[in-house]
Amino acid sequence: MLKKNLMGCLDYLINSPRLQRLVRWFLLNVFAPVMRLVGYGNHKRRAVLYVGQAYYNSWYLSRNLRELGWIADLLNWDLNPGSQIYYHGEDFRIDYKSPEDVRNFLRFFFQSISRYDVFHFSNKGGLQFGEPMRAAVKTVLGEEGFEIRLLKALGKKIVYSNNGCLDGVSQTAFSRWGPDSVCSICRWQNEPSVCSDEKNLAWGKFRNEVTDYQCLLGGNRVDYNDDPRVHEVPEFYCLDVNLWNPNVDIPASFRLPTYGQPVIHVYHAVGNQVERTRQDGVNIKSTHIYLPLLEKLRAEGIAIELIHPTGIPNKEVRFLQAQADIFLDMLTYGWFGANAREAMMLGKPVICYLRPEWLESMRAERPDYVDELPVISATPHTVEAILRDLIADKGKREAIGRRSREFAVKWHSAEAAGRRFDAIYKELLGIA
Repeated sequence: MLKKNLMGCLDYLINSPRLQRLVRWFLLNVFAPVMRLVGYGNHKRRAVLYVGQAYYNSWYLSRNLRELGWIADLLNWDLNPGSQIYYHGEDFRIDYKSPEDVRNFLRFFFQSISRYDVFHFSNKGGLQFGEPMRAAVKTVLGEEGFEIRLLKALGKKIVYSNNGCLDGVSQTAFSRWGPDSVCSICRWQNEPSVCSDEKNLAWGKFRNEVTDYQCLLGGNRVDYNDDPRVHEVPEFYCLDVNLWNPNVDIPASFRLPTYGQPVIHVYHAVGNQVERTRQDGVNIKSTHIYLPLLEKLRAEGIAIELIHPTGIPNKEVRFLQAQADIFLDMLTYGWFGANAREAMMLGKPVICYLRPEWLESMRAERPDYVDELPVISATPHTVEAILRDLIADKGKREAIGRRSREFAVKWHSAEAAGRRFDAIYKELLGIA
């Protein structure tokens, strides 16, 4: 009988927007202050929960913070089996086999409130504790993301890491970046369910309302990224210096074929390639530019082979990366991603377009990073000459590779990330 009555009350709440607004007001203005008084507020403890994966970045950052005396744990709420190949570890995964298991997410949410004072989220749409809980909160309380607003009302510090072009920036604004508009070659340009002005800006508005500090890399400062809470923090996007070791032993199953003559191996990879590539073969990774160029070079008798892996777990793909001579990244986007950071940590030269406006924007906050950046900037119009030069000059490749490793260790190692976020979190918490 009690369960039946409770379900009746829940149904009434779900179907009454006015009551939902009243309950939300009560939770933020009465429940949260009471919870703070009874011990569920911010105690300024050195305790951070990474809520959701960000490739492997949060994993290695959290491990290093532990060495600095922090409680630093990672919750993997991603239920997609196909995504797990990109992750390197987790401390918690919430059991979910049926809709009733949403209670496991709710239980974890309230347990985490009592344990952590900093909550660090990542990726557009990722300010959540998992899809089942996100959907349940929206259904019951009538507002998506309300659980994050409750965290903020409890005095918890909320940190967020940005992950790309649609994260708080309208397609209209992003498409204006030149000289070649990346939106014009994007698979999602005309897919408003993925990317649209309305969707991107709505996310940016919510993101900026609930966060205390945001991490960005690349200087895309328009729309909701033009905000004092948004900072250039390259250290968040970190790697393990020992895992990505230039001298890593290559297992026999990953060794590339040997040839009767010296061969240049170029590496070009596209995560989720099928989903991110148009039917005509065009994608923002510039595959449609690189493939014809490589064919042209081969036709001239240049011994060049493409390493183009798909579906290989990230911990294993490094064995192929370590055998490459040159990495080929995006030629119109304006910045680089995880592939390039991995390449630099392995001591490899990287070709990728670096947008001058973004470099200058980043220079204002992190000038040394920009000055030391060893990535070789190229556009679709200049890449052929740049690639030919690198192919012909082994000494240049090796020199840039050495600089790349030094740069990556300095800026993108887990140790650098730990030092940086030890300071960031302490400042947010107001502790020494």
